[in-house]
Amino acid sequence: MNKDKKKADKPRSLSAREVALDVLTAVDQDQAYSNLLLNQVLQKHPLERADVGLATEIVYGTIQRLNTIDYYLGKLVSKGLGKLQPWVRNLLRLSFYQLHYLDRVPDHAVVSEAVNIAKRRGHQGISGMVNAVLRNAIRRKEEWQLPQELPTAQRIALQHSHPLWLVERWMRQLGAERTERICEANNVPPHVSIRTNPLKQSREELLRLLEASGNAAAMPSPLAPAGVIVNGGGNMALTPWYAEGLFTIQDESSMLVAEALAPAPGMTVLDCCAAPGGKTTHIAELMGDKGVIYACDIHEHKGGLIEQAAHRLQLDTIRTIIADARELSKRFEPESFDRILLDAPCSGLGVIRRKPDLKWAKSVAEIREIVAIQRELLEEVHGLLRPGGTLIYSTCTIEKEENESNVMNFIQNHPNYELEAIQIDGLPAELADSANTGILQVHPDQFLSDGFFIAKLHKKQ
Repeated sequence: MNKDKKKADKPRSLSAREVALDVLTAVDQDQAYSNLLLNQVLQKHPLERADVGLATEIVYGTIQRLNTIDYYLGKLVSKGLGKLQPWVRNLLRLSFYQLHYLDRVPDHAVVSEAVNIAKRRGHQGISGMVNAVLRNAIRRKEEWQLPQELPTAQRIALQHSHPLWLVERWMRQLGAERTERICEANNVPPHVSIRTNPLKQSREELLRLLEASGNAAAMPSPLAPAGVIVNGGGNMALTPWYAEGLFTIQDESSMLVAEALAPAPGMTVLDCCAAPGGKTTHIAELMGDKGVIYACDIHEHKGGLIEQAAHRLQLDTIRTIIADARELSKRFEPESFDRILLDAPCSGLGVIRRKPDLKWAKSVAEIREIVAIQRELLEEVHGLLRPGGTLIYSTCTIEKEENESNVMNFIQNHPNYELEAIQIDGLPAELADSANTGILQVHPDQFLSDGFFIAKLHKKQ
């Protein structure tokens, strides 16, 4: 076979925009998870570092701003976006995202690349339509403004690109001002935060180590006692410090859960829905790795993630169990545990910043279904706590139905439980009053961390 033939048979490498298009089309058609799919596509079609950044920005940015993009494109596509082939629709979306939201990408480059992709994947009619729509969009840039007369909920939904039903729901629960702040915060890229392993070094020592490296700017978290915010450090999971178990990558809000649980050395602890193990390992660290922690998850492969985390951090107190947490009373005797953590499965609407797909995938019906599961879990595990012990109920959502309503319903049905003040060193003043009541809700706009709910329940003697 001659060299020309070999060259012709070699598959053409994809550009950053083509990678983004493949991911967005799969998300659109198959409801695939964008973060998992993006990693898979990038492994199959490796890109230069700058192009990886561009592809990632386009994927997440387009999903974040989806209904705003569709609102404007709807004025430019005569037959409607819904009638286009999914790949064509998403090519227009990712191109409009670049035109409207990315100043560093020249308009002509966006149009040229989109037309070339359309030619390769479609036919001349499609490429001509793509060219016409995008050039028309550039000519009409002054029209990219929302009408002044829009009702508040619709304006927030379009300006900050959230589903209208969700905006209306949050406005009823939280008011218009807080809802708008949350929606705006959900579109801010997440920062990197890590949790120091106190069995290896103090937070101050970790900060000095990071600063001395010269590769990252680090500062103490204003929210979590063990937290460190890292800027410019790249993927912290690829550093030798991570491999040595000096820290765990975890959101700052999530770090508050184990602190609220307040475990002590020698205790017996149950973590009901533990994977991937961030909170489990934090509990073990706070216990000085003395005692025993049963870490339960329903999925075997997720149980493996807990074990990997414990091994990396050199923690010996964690015992992994593969089971449905609703069946745990069949495995353990009543009143077996000093502390129980129920970090319940939830809608995840507090982590939209990290998983923008969530806001388009969720529904009211799904929230109601998950509330029923959360109540089942609480009902199942509370009998495993000894009198005088603590049960933490937590979620990564800001939905009152999943949070306060569940807790109040539980206390009403179980008068031997009561809320107990959450005491965490250095907790910001704006959270302290709420924490003293036994309930702590962190909203995404407060510290640009995940939205998280924590309730501390004390079982009376």
